[in-house]
Amino acid sequence: MNVNQLSKRLTHVAENLPKGAFFADIGSDHAYLPCYVCLNDPSAQAIAGEVNQGPYTSALKEVKDRGLEDRIDVRLGDGLQVLKENEVHQIVIAGMGGPLIRDILERGKEKLSETERIIAQPNIDAPSVRRWFFQNGYDLVDELILEENGHIYEILVGDRGEPAASYDSSHVEKQLWLGPHLLKKAERAFNTKCKSELEKKEYVLSQVKQATVVNEDKITQLQKEISWLKEVLE
Repeated sequence: MNVNQLSKRLTHVAENLPKGAFFADIGSDHAYLPCYVCLNDPSAQAIAGEVNQGPYTSALKEVKDRGLEDRIDVRLGDGLQVLKENEVHQIVIAGMGGPLIRDILERGKEKLSETERIIAQPNIDAPSVRRWFFQNGYDLVDELILEENGHIYEILVGDRGEPAASYDSSHVEKQLWLGPHLLKKAERAFNTKCKSELEKKEYVLSQVKQATVVNEDKITQLQKEISWLKEVLE
């Protein structure tokens, strides 16, 4: 992957940034995403945050090679600590586990007062990001799901606003788990993911039932999730 050939996943992330964005890409790796956005939108500016020295050095080189030093600031640091308060209007966190994305947002909450949009692409456990949006004043305005190189990725777009707006009050728990927009769109990749998830949950349920000490709460939760997945696949 490089700036000229961004992955499908990161291209979709980039498409959810507005024209003239001033955004932070947290865990930017080689800064391919900020470079791609700034090369395609002369009015965009970015901060590329990276916690590891190797990728940080690569990002500095990429930005320099593209002649973008005046518009992309590469910073070494952990999560949102690379930002000043009220500095950026959008934040991208892509390619990490959902719990890590949630923790980065939670630890850096004080930096988010001017952040209008958060675009998250969790590799696993998207529900933990949805819950964080829901509890912290971000309306989940869109979700995308796509298959690339044998992996299924979800992209969550949260705008500052009314968190309950995208949810049906009688199905909030189910929608937080599966995604309110994904449930409506019912795309092929979503069905593929649900099939795989159903197999895993049914296997886990069989194991839990055989345990020496039976965890009734766990069984109830698994049965609930299995019934939701079956509803989707029917």
